[in-house]
Amino acid sequence: MAEASKLDAHHRATMEKIFGHPVSHNIQWHDVLSLLEQVGTVSEGHDGRYAVTLGSETQTFDAPRHHDIAEQQVIDLRRMLKSAGLNPEST
Repeated sequence: MAEASKLDAHHRATMEKIFGHPVSHNIQWHDVLSLLEQVGTVSEGHDGRYAVTLGSETQTFDAPRHHDIAEQQVIDLRRMLKSAGLNPEST
């Protein structure tokens, strides 16, 4: 897993959107995917689902039908990033 301090400005901005309150409704999937690939391991399944491993946890995410991720995905990402010790303050 990459250190949070090595995230570029684009990844840090995505992280801030994920942790922002109220929940942002304009976080693009390709930005999230880029962040996750930087901090963890991502593998795409043949069904369009993505298995993301951060630390010892693996979670599966569906690619959204539109460009932006859904509110529940934001909540799931927050929890996963927090449990891996990643948040905007650590970047």
